[in-house]
Amino acid sequence: MKRTTLSLAAGAVALAALTGFASLTAPAGPADTSATSPARLPVERSSLLCPAPSNSDLAQTTYTAVTPKSPAQGAPQGKPATATLTPAVPPPADSGAPSTGKAKDGKDKKASTKPASDKPVISLKEPGKPVATTVSGADAPALTGSADGSLAPGWAAQQTTQITGGVGRALLGIACSAPDADFWFPGASTAKDRQDYVHLTNPDDTAAVADIELFGKDGPLKADVGEGITIPAKSSVPVLLSTLTGTVADDLTVHVTTRAGRVGAAVQATDAKAGADWLAASADAAPTQVLPGIPADATDVRLIVHAQGADDADLKVKLASKGSSFTPVGLDSVHVKSGMTASFDLKNVTRGESGSLVLSPVSDGGTPVVAALRVVRGTSDKQEVAFIPATAPVGTRATVTDNRAKASTLTLTAPGAKDATVKVTSSAGTEGGEPQSKTYTVKAGTTLAVDPPAPQGLKGSYALTIEPDANGGPVYAARTLAITQDGVPMFTVQTPADDKGTVAVPAAAQDLSVLGK
Repeated sequence: MKRTTLSLAAGAVALAALTGFASLTAPAGPADTSATSPARLPVERSSLLCPAPSNSDLAQTTYTAVTPKSPAQGAPQGKPATATLTPAVPPPADSGAPSTGKAKDGKDKKASTKPASDKPVISLKEPGKPVATTVSGADAPALTGSADGSLAPGWAAQQTTQITGGVGRALLGIACSAPDADFWFPGASTAKDRQDYVHLTNPDDTAAVADIELFGKDGPLKADVGEGITIPAKSSVPVLLSTLTGTVADDLTVHVTTRAGRVGAAVQATDAKAGADWLAASADAAPTQVLPGIPADATDVRLIVHAQGADDADLKVKLASKGSSFTPVGLDSVHVKSGMTASFDLKNVTRGESGSLVLSPVSDGGTPVVAALRVVRGTSDKQEVAFIPATAPVGTRATVTDNRAKASTLTLTAPGAKDATVKVTSSAGTEGGEPQSKTYTVKAGTTLAVDPPAPQGLKGSYALTIEPDANGGPVYAARTLAITQDGVPMFTVQTPADDKGTVAVPAAAQDLSVLGK
């Protein structure tokens, strides 16, 4: 009996191996063992998550989405392309999250008691044609979604919220992001004039479990809660930072990790004096970081840096502006202790010209850091705040949605030693208009701020796709959306990075000789 069982098992293994190898390629001659570069093919599926926009009854949120058009784009035969974002499920009261606290207006900030709808809030029909929808009030939900087929490569979405009054009056914007298991947010705060929430959104059918750590100027903060936060399936949980610790700190770094599952994470920061905006996650920790797109009329800029690893970080600070790169006065270098968060006041560092901050190690090697900028426009009671996290380069292609006529500024930075050539394409408008393209040259070590090419005959909003020439230097991008309301220069800044619309697929061939080994 044992011999029979073993023989059957061996036969099954051999058959499975034969079937597996045969399915990779059609039968051919002996395997080619020469080294070849993996082919890059379009992804077939992508995911995006958007946090709940606001709890203000005065909020008006616009969701926009697009998949950039690529040559010979088409869905796999027999598989229709889809790209939809649907409401997340409101978490139950016993979800395991810490208290969500109270908003500054005294109202409890709780998840909506309304059931989630399966009806998509926004969906795409075809590549190259953006769509938009607007939701008013405090009931706009967090969104989860996925794209398949020809709508998956480069799928991008954003939510933009305008709040017309109250403490949180502001323009808030954030690009919907892919789920992950590790996020760093330098620039958060538990100061008395700040109210910061971490929004955790779970796209999957099983619960996720997350931990939140806080790091201040003296290292990790003692937290009463923050470990083992449960985010139920397909739901979103907001966590008020001040409920995690009794420490009041102006500048903090928030670290979100998951023990189980994956989440989307973002910090919504509200300043009692300067409005509100979203703080997106910093790029992966590295000795060199680029923070592009400081507006020309910024009245106050603060740099927040957190050093990871066992060693302190000593960093050179350069501002890449229109004509050159230079060191801001008094910032020849900055020192950040290991495991701690440091902040540096740059004041009105741009002095009338758009610029980008470049951090690099003083010596070879260097300690990895994460970083962000807190940027203010306006003065007195006419202030507005936004955040610029360190970002990754554009790479092959990046897309940012919700661009509006005479309200968008595109900033391109080439921090390396080579000039960069960048093709910028505007999509059709959400309500009409023909795509337009323009090519820009960005000199090495400089920042170029431009009014992007709007679609001809634009109606509605549009998307911008950024494609650097592979022969040039690396390019970093930022898009500023600015709207003035009652004398307040409202704005928000997004930093689009490579859309990961293609994936490397190694060449494969059958090799039946393994069956004889």
